Amino acid sequence: MSKEHHYKTSIQWTGNKGTGTSGYRNYERSHTISVENKAIIEGSSDPAFRGDKTKYNPEEMLLASLSSCHMLWYLHFCSEEGVIVTEYIDHATGIMIEDENGSGYFKEVTLNPEIIVTEESMVEKAKELHHKANEFCFIANSVNFPVKHFPTVTIK
Repeated sequence: MSKEHHYKTSIQWTGNKGTGTSGYRNYERSHTISVENKAIIEGSSDPAFRGDKTKYNPEEMLLASLSSCHMLWYLHFCSEEGVIVTEYIDHATGIMIEDENGSGYFKEVTLNPEIIVTEESMVEKAKELHHKANEFCFIANSVNFPVKHFPTVTIK
């Protein structure tokens, strides 16, 4: 039986420099992302679209969502399979295509997780479980482009 989960976020534009959107260059793309009882995230658009390079942009947030969802499922499956992970870091990359009219879409995202496990006997299973994590990731199952993964597993 399926379960339905509900989520709420608030986005508030903070970039009004006094004249609102009276001209393309007359406002900032700054905004806040908030969820009740959580830290506020400061966002903007990508600098290529007149955004603030010191703030997160939606494209980075999409990469972070895919990467963290994959990691959480992966760690879950490792714990079930007896694979002891002691470190995990991912350097996710994405390719977005911008069309001539200014619209765009993601072509693909690649996850590059670097995992450390405690024993040599765990390495192959540690690599395999990325496929299962990709199949279960809620975010990866919600996008219309491939989410690739190229893990590196070492022992420490």
